This record gives sequence, C-alpha cells and structure tokens, in this order.
Amino acid sequence: MSENNGINNQVYDDSQIQVLEGLEAVRKRPGMYIGSTSLRGLHHLVYEIVANSVDEALAGRCDDIEVVVNKDNSVTVTDNGSGIPVGIHPKMGIPTVEVVHTILHAGGKFGGGAYTVSGGLHGVGASVVNALSEHMEVEVRREGKVFRQIYEKGKAITGLDIIGESDSTGTRTTFKPDSEIFEDVVFDFDMMIGRYREMAFLNKGIRIRLYDDRGEERVEKNLHYEGGIVSFVQYINKDKEVLHDMPIYIEGFKDSSTCEIAMQYNDRYVENIFSYANNIATTEGGTHLTGFKAAITKVVNDYGKKYNMIKENDKNLMGEDVREGLTAIVSVKLLEPQFEGQTKTKLGNSEVRSLVENVVSEKLTNYMEENPGMARLIMDKCLTASRAREAAKKARELTRRKSVLEYSTLPGKLADCSERDPSVCEIYIVEGDSAGGSAKQGRDRKFQAILPLWGKMLNVEKSRLDKVYENEKLMPVITALGAGIGQDFDLSRLRYDKVIIMADADVDGAHIRTLLLTFFYRYMKPLVESGHVYIAQPPLFKVYKGKEEYYAYSEKEVDKIQKERNWKKEDCDMQRYKGLGEMSAEQLWETTMNPDSRTMLKVEQGDAVAADEVFTILMGDKVEPRKEFIQINAKYVTNLDV
Repeated sequence: MSENNGINNQVYDDSQIQVLEGLEAVRKRPGMYIGSTSLRGLHHLVYEIVANSVDEALAGRCDDIEVVVNKDNSVTVTDNGSGIPVGIHPKMGIPTVEVVHTILHAGGKFGGGAYTVSGGLHGVGASVVNALSEHMEVEVRREGKVFRQIYEKGKAITGLDIIGESDSTGTRTTFKPDSEIFEDVVFDFDMMIGRYREMAFLNKGIRIRLYDDRGEERVEKNLHYEGGIVSFVQYINKDKEVLHDMPIYIEGFKDSSTCEIAMQYNDRYVENIFSYANNIATTEGGTHLTGFKAAITKVVNDYGKKYNMIKENDKNLMGEDVREGLTAIVSVKLLEPQFEGQTKTKLGNSEVRSLVENVVSEKLTNYMEENPGMARLIMDKCLTASRAREAAKKARELTRRKSVLEYSTLPGKLADCSERDPSVCEIYIVEGDSAGGSAKQGRDRKFQAILPLWGKMLNVEKSRLDKVYENEKLMPVITALGAGIGQDFDLSRLRYDKVIIMADADVDGAHIRTLLLTFFYRYMKPLVESGHVYIAQPPLFKVYKGKEEYYAYSEKEVDKIQKERNWKKEDCDMQRYKGLGEMSAEQLWETTMNPDSRTMLKVEQGDAVAADEVFTILMGDKVEPRKEFIQINAKYVTNLDV
C-alpha cells in the first residue's frame, strides 16, 4: 500500500466474489447483525452501504460519495467506483449483484484480491441492509451499461435488467428500512453529518456529499478534507486553547499495513485519543492504541532525561501525565484486521503494535529534537501534570485515611439500600436536602439509595484531578459509587447498576445535571459508555378535578388530559411543580421513582467526538462558541423558568 498510495490495480470481476454461507435469520434476529433496532441500528444500515463505497475509495477506484435522505425516509447512496460485478457468478449461477445482496458473507473482501484493505470484514453489509428493508433498488453503471435489480425484504423480485447506457461507472443503492423491524424509521440528519464527517477526515481526498430532502428546502453538507486526520485534530480542538498551532503528523508503513497519527496538545486536563482500524472506530482500543501510548510515554521520558528536565533520581513520567491535554487520532489500515467480536471495537493484530510503536518512537523523537521550543512546551505540560497527579494521590490517600479513622466509608448523607447485589441496585443523586428528604421517605429501601447534594459542584472541565479530590460536593458521589475516578476507575466495583440524576425542572436543575454529566463523562467515562447513567423525569404539572388527578410532563400533555377527560380549563385545577421539594414522598414515588410507572432518560454516548465537542463548548473557557451554540439551539427549549 505504501508503494502506490492504496491503489489496487487488480481487476474486480465476478470470480472474486466468494460465498461463505447463505442468508439466514437476519430479519428474525436483526440485533445480531446491526446491534439494535433503535435509531443507532437504523443508521447502521446507511453506514454499511457507505462503507462499501469507502472501501472502493481505499482501493483507489472512487473519490465521490453522495448520500441522500429522500422525502419518504428512504436513503440513496451513490458512488463513482467501479460498480458491483454484474456477470453470472461462477459458483451460484445467478447475477453477482444478486449474490452480494441476498447471500450473507458474500463479497470481494475474503481474499479475492479486489480490496487491499476494507472495513467490511464480515461481508454482511449489503445483504443485511437488503434483508431489513421493505424495498431496495440497486443500479450499477458498468461495462457501458446501466443495470438495475429490485428487492423486497431481502428477496429479488426482478431479474438484473439493462435500463440504459452510461460512460461512467459506479453503484447507486436506494433502500427504505422496514417499519416492521425498526422502532422508528426517521433518520437523524445531524447524526449522519457527525458520522460521515469522521469518515471524510479519515480518508483525505474523499468527498462525501450529504443531502436531506425531507423539508421544504434541501439541506446540504459537503464533507471534504485534504488535511485528513490533521484537519480532524484541528476540528476537535477548535474550541480549545492549543499549545502549538499545527498538529504533529506521523505516518509509517510496513508490508501491507499503514499507520497515520496526528496529535496536538491543548490547555485542558483530559486526554482525547480516538483510534480507528480500516475506518472503524475501535472504541475499546487495541494493539494500535497500546503501541501509541507506550511509544509516546517512552519518547517524552527519554527526552526529559536527555536534557535534564527529569532529574536522575526523579520518577519517570506516567502515561497519564504525558497524555494530559492531548488530542490524537490513531488510524491504521491493514489487509486482515483481527477484531474482537462482531462489534469490531478492539483491534487484536499483534504486528500493528510494533508498527505503531516503532514509527512513533522514531518520528516523534525527531520532531522534538528539531523543534526544541515546542518540545519544551510539551515537557512543561507533562511535568505540571505529574506534580498535579502526585497532589491528587496525596489527597486521595488522605481521604481514604479519614474515611477509615473518622467515619463510615460511605458518605454521611447517603441513605443506602439494603440489597447488596449491585446489578439490582440504583442510586438517586438528588438536588437539595428537602427533595432528598422526600426521596428518602418515598423510595423502596430494598434497592434504592438516595444521595442528596446541595449547591453547585466543581466544573471539572476547568479543573485537574487534585481539585476534584478537594471538592466537598463531588467526593460524596465518588465515595458512594465506589468505583474510583480517572485512571483508577474500575467499573466492576460500581455499587449501583443505575446512577440516576434527579434535579428540579428549572435552570438551576439543568445546570446541576450538566455539571454532573460533565464530571461523569470526563472522570468516569466507562460509567456513561456502559449505559449506567440516567436522568429522572419528574412531572411538571398535576391536573385534577375533585379526587381525580393526573400528572403531565409538558403543557401539550396537559391539553391532552383535559381533552380526553372532556374537562374545560376553567372546570379543573392545575399545579405547576417548581421543584422536587413541592412533591410529597408518595407523589415522588408514584411519578418519578416507581419502576412500574416512572419515565427516565438513559444517557448514551453516540458520537464520541460530538460528545467531547458539546462538553467543551458548554463548560469550557471560550464564550463565543457557547453563545453560538445557545443561539442555534434556543428554539428547541420547551420549558424554561425565568
């Protein structure tokens, strides 16, 4: 790949489509193939088709991809690649296009030579999308002609027909997800922009054009980044103060594998390292990430010792010191990636570690030697982080000693539950003592714990770990959950399966929720990634007439209740809850804490880059991005106490 920039000159024809097994049970068990039938699973269908086009780009046969969300919520993906082969498949005896779309594990990515690298490891993409769509239409421009085949729910309902002539090549796929399969079939265009922006960054030179035709006017987004992952790092850091203007760019090759790394330090206290293998986000890391972390730690320590910034008797800098405030993209592309599990979230190829480690060691060392001023800034940042880590360690040890000597290891205000199996326990982190009192009285003591908080806690977006340990508002949360924070966080020690934030439905309550979510995301990220964090949804209104009463979560629901009961506004009463403390223990249990009747929002991390961007904007130092964010999103606010 290093010799020809990924261009693959082998012919892509019918004989290279290899069949492993037939299509079975996709419609019956869709979660096995796309993760879920939620919005995430729905978007995965688009991703599978776009990934096929990107694989054509990686092979040097495509540079333009168009994705259109049509008025009926179908999606059309068009590329200018070589087009799916259209001849009769030598083994299956049907058109190869039909093989690709109706037989599981059929494609050109199983050693036929058509693709040097590919994200479509399992070859299930097109066939699974077809199986989960009520309608699919595929057009192929190839060999001077335009071919078309139509499918319904995974089965071909036409032959492969010639419908015209064309001087160009490529594939156009239109599919409409099956409403019998998915919880919702309405695509989120903003989510699509985030996902395909990432793909455009990872493949410099590729142009991905997105269109949303569902509104009165077409919405367009053109994603094209000649800077590749350097532009990606600059995008992530755009709302942060950076230590050096241009990201450090490193690349290297070995055999058929390549690695690209872009990195830039900012003035924050958390690391943001995103790793990819063949364009797939490896959210659990893997050998490429291990190699990068080991190399950068060694290079910085060696440089510090060489120039006497780290004294002979000093301890080495830890990896977390070296990575504080670091934004980095680690992207590898290889012929036969070995992922752990169908989800492809952790790379296992051992040879990739040595490739990344060697390349980073050599080229980052050269960079620091050639840029001594920049190297000094990086060293100062790392040394300051080391001193803060030592201070945090002392604060942590002091906290532990106090816990043992002075009082129970659990916070004094915590009303714990009696159940000791964490998998069935939940903790409500409640704003204010009065609401905490109602929650303690109204809860089910067997499995529900209550931790009242009062006042606003530390904004950790602007604080190091040592400041977190000194904060009297956050320490009870850390102690109650029992899993530690930062590098010490251990999900297996978590004392509750559900961590539920319960705050007033006003501006102050929203601020407290945001501060807590920022803390969880920055210092207990696995807690969020594993789906343990929830937001309670207390009602905003009680509508009642005589002894008949109902709870509503919006003014729209109030109108619905009045309409269903045939109540005129003047004939019934309504109470607006300004805070949790206004509800009795019985009301709080009935509306917000009873598992059989409550409504909760589960906090999930969809796009990690987008999540980082939102927390940076909302809780960071720069005012202008926050002002712009508020102006754009103000129209979505439905309940705001002034």
